[in-house]
Amino acid sequence: MKTRTTTSVFNPGKGVAEYHALISVTDPSLGFDNQLSSVLEACEEASQGRTVHFRRFFLSDAANQAPQLEQALKARPSVPTSVVQQAPLDGTKIAVWLYGTSPMECPGGIPTHNGFSHHWTGGLVSAGAQSQQQMAGIFRQFGQALEQKGLSVAANTVRTWIFVRDVDVNYAGVVTGRRDYFNQIGLTANTHYIASTGIEGRHPDWWNTVTMDAYSVGGLQKGQLGYLYARSHLSPTYEYGVTFERGAVLTYGDRRQIYISGTASIDKKGDVLFPGDVAAQAGRMLENIGALLKEAEAGLPDIGMGIVYLRDPADYPVVKRIVSEACPSAPVLYVLGPVCRPTWLVEMECIALTPAGNPSFPQY
Repeated sequence: MKTRTTTSVFNPGKGVAEYHALISVTDPSLGFDNQLSSVLEACEEASQGRTVHFRRFFLSDAANQAPQLEQALKARPSVPTSVVQQAPLDGTKIAVWLYGTSPMECPGGIPTHNGFSHHWTGGLVSAGAQSQQQMAGIFRQFGQALEQKGLSVAANTVRTWIFVRDVDVNYAGVVTGRRDYFNQIGLTANTHYIASTGIEGRHPDWWNTVTMDAYSVGGLQKGQLGYLYARSHLSPTYEYGVTFERGAVLTYGDRRQIYISGTASIDKKGDVLFPGDVAAQAGRMLENIGALLKEAEAGLPDIGMGIVYLRDPADYPVVKRIVSEACPSAPVLYVLGPVCRPTWLVEMECIALTPAGNPSFPQY
């Protein structure tokens, strides 16, 4: 077997089953051709009998590998797709995160069930000479696309992922561009922001400094989408000039979906803890994630998928051991992705699921 597929399944019984699959290659010595064909074959197997909502390919060298990937995908069913250069830390050239459910109707290619429509978007880019202009342009175009569907960024977007080339240099522009757009649409510290990860990641085309993936849901009712703060452990992001939520909770009649933003070793004052000590940072990172999950009446065992980002590949064995001990049953992918502050050595995001729904809302 050339690939390994780690899958979590959440099935509350009579409702929709959810699947997160992380697919990786078992033999790093294989050439990219063989790794790609093996991964795509595993994707087809993982998709059987399911509606695939989204997939993200993690590449070690996007500029050279993405054209071959894109050519291969043309012969396969169309699925919202993201391609980002974040090298898998197991030494392979490609990995995939795939999210799917039991079969749903897909009018216009949009998975739809019980009055909810699920809009996944991958690889959003925009013109602009600087990261600030590109970030503002991405959000502006994204907002316009949602408006054409009767949705909005403020009311319907649950989660974003923002990938920044040379994050140490360009992240400040991303922060400004996003904040300026949010101010324009009325998202402030007095309303809410959006759960997000902002991390190093390269688009296959070098001129795209910023790339964004997003998940939005149509048909949400008032009070169905909430936010997590864990102020015993974490500071509000606006206190240090950033505009995202630590986590989001989407409640249905039969479940909660919990989206934890990129979380690192930070305290409630906004300060980095344990500079230079990756093991201690990983421990505090998991403690912070646990505090956010607890606020949503969940815990680390409820994690359905996770991505761990490391600045230094040499830290992979240490961090993998710590995370695996804390989350032994969760599919977790480890990739090269420096965090937005150089002193943060490790960051993790995750999606958790629990059956603690609210019967006043429709089922998922």
